[in-house]
Parts: sequence; C-alpha cells; structure tokens
Amino acid sequence: MDCSYFDAGRCTSCALMGRPYAQQLADKQAHAEELLAPFDVPVWEAPVASREDGYRNKAKMVVGGTVDAPTIGILDADGHGVDLEACGICSPGHRAAFPVLARFITLARLTPYDVRSRTGELKHLIVTESPDGELMIRFVLRSTEPVPRLRKHLPTLLAELPHARVVTANVLPEHKAVLEGEQEIVLTEAQTLAMRLNDVTMHLRPQSFFQTNTEIAAALYADARDWIRDLAPDTAWDLYSGVGGFALHLAGTDGAGPEVTGIETSVEAVASAELSRTDAALSRLRFASGDATAFALGAEASPDLVIVNPPRRGIGAELGAWLEASAVSHVLYSSCNAASLAKDLAAMPSLRPVKARVFDMFPQTTHFEVMVLLERR
Repeated sequence: MDCSYFDAGRCTSCALMGRPYAQQLADKQAHAEELLAPFDVPVWEAPVASREDGYRNKAKMVVGGTVDAPTIGILDADGHGVDLEACGICSPGHRAAFPVLARFITLARLTPYDVRSRTGELKHLIVTESPDGELMIRFVLRSTEPVPRLRKHLPTLLAELPHARVVTANVLPEHKAVLEGEQEIVLTEAQTLAMRLNDVTMHLRPQSFFQTNTEIAAALYADARDWIRDLAPDTAWDLYSGVGGFALHLAGTDGAGPEVTGIETSVEAVASAELSRTDAALSRLRFASGDATAFALGAEASPDLVIVNPPRRGIGAELGAWLEASAVSHVLYSSCNAASLAKDLAAMPSLRPVKARVFDMFPQTTHFEVMVLLERR
C-alpha cells in the first residue's frame, strides 16, 4: 500500500507504510515466535492476513482549521490541522462521510478547538462503520453550547448520510490529551450500532471498545470458538470481556454451550454486551461490571476455562499468580502486546501453550494480535 500523506511527511502514523505486505506479516510472525520462544509453542497456525487498506472500522480524527475551512485528520507539531480525509486505512464509508461532515461543521457553525489558544468547541470526530455499512458519528465537544445547533441541523446530516444510524455529542471540557469525555448525549432515536460478526450480533454503544479491524475480529472470534469447542468446558469466564465478542461466540445458542460469565470495567461495554445477550436469548451467559483481577480473587470457585483479552499492559502479576495457583484447566489468552504476553506466561509455568496464531489486526503498523491456548500440565 502507498500513501501520499506518508510520502509527503504529513502523517507518519503508519510506520510500515510502503513495505510489502507479505514482508510485514512475516516480520510480525517472526517477532511473535521470538518473544514466545522460551515457552516452546508446539503449533503455530498460519498467520491471519488482513486487507492492506480500508481495514479500520473506527476513525478517530482531530478537527482543526476554521469553521469555514475545517480539517479532519491530525494536528502537526505546531497544533495546526492536517487534513486526512482520504486516509487509505480508513474504511470506504469513512472516506465518503468525511466531506459531508466537513460541510456539516460549517453549516452548524461548530468552531474547531484550537489547542494553543484553548478556544473553540469541536475537538474530535469519532466515526465507526458496521459490517452492514451503518455509521455511528460522535462529535466530541468542549461544552454543550453547540448541541442545540447540532439538533437543529441533524436532519440535513441524516439526509446526506442516510447510513448514519447513531449520532451523539460527547462532552470533553478538560484541556488534556484524551479522546473523549464521560458525558454522552445521543441525538438520534437509535442508541446502538449493530456489529454482525459470523453468526453473532453485538450492539455497540458509543463509549464501548470494539476491535479495530472487523474482518480480523471475526476470524479471531471464530478461531477462539473452534479451539475451545473440543475442550467442552462446563464453565468459563471471559475477563476483560468488552462488548462480549468472545463470550457471545462461546455461548451456545442451542443451550449446549458452557455457562459463561463476562467481566468488564466499562459500564457502557457491559450494557452493550447485556443487550446482545438479551437479543440472542442466551440464558447461560451473564455480564457484570467489575475489575477482572478482583473478580477472580473474590470468586468461591474457579471455572474450567478462562479467556483473557487484556489491554496492552497484560493481565499483571496478581491475576497471573491466581491463574497459576487455580484449578483452571485451560486459558485462552488474546493479546495485543506480545511482550506483555510473554511476561505473563512466565508467571504461569503450569499453564503451557498448546497452539498460537498471529492475527494482523493493524496492517501498515508494527502492532498485531496473537492468541494462545494454554493447558495446565
């Protein structure tokens, strides 16, 4: 994949841009194998390749420029807006929506936030596209002052973007380097975006995390279900469950699946997962909000299987020690940071790898997902 923004030095976020994709994938596989070499993984399944471009389902764009000439992209070193409306890793739906959103910013007089002077209102645009081509559009604002104008001109936006299902205003009053605030004002009747992966439908709420690459996420969840099927666990935990991708795929719609408990700190994500569970009528699945480590340490009994999909820092020493000392027979570990995965595996010597696989969730970058099935020996 080639990118004119990268070639011109306007955006260097994709560090591997221009490198042949086959080489990118081979390098990621080699890096994963090197980090996990001390654990003697007996089987490495072939890495799962992604499309090279248009793979992102979520675009997190900084709004710069002026109200009459807004930019949608990033800020340069001096705080000036750099327009990236044609960004090649964003989905085609994103790229089609950006010019419409730029016109809407002008129509609704949403003054872009100026980082240097700390003036203006509109900080970010967060746009998510579902597998069905529907959009969730979130305007991240400094205050609620522009919300009446958003409501007034919303019909125009929906007319120009008929696939926009959910539109919200997120309020981030603080001047700090974060993407969004806590307050979310939903402006449309619909409040969730349906993300249909394999035979599972997940209902995504505005502040819920979802894997960035829809096609690779579908492959990840499908493999997880296949790897676990032969183990036939009676009980399972999905720790760091997010919107429930692993748990929903593991729970059997015919009632034959294990009893699954999903634990996630994000209240929004738990609400999304519960809606998906209710919609699918999965009686042996439940979700709860809480800390994964605290939940495990406070449990009266351990399950047959534990799934962990932690943030980049990994599961940490305390949860690793609990898993090592527990009666859990299998652990399915999905990691976005193979270095922290290796550190966690070293703390669980009784849980040995059975097989592993690299999933290229982030082409053109050095990041990837790796999933490992562990068995107690």
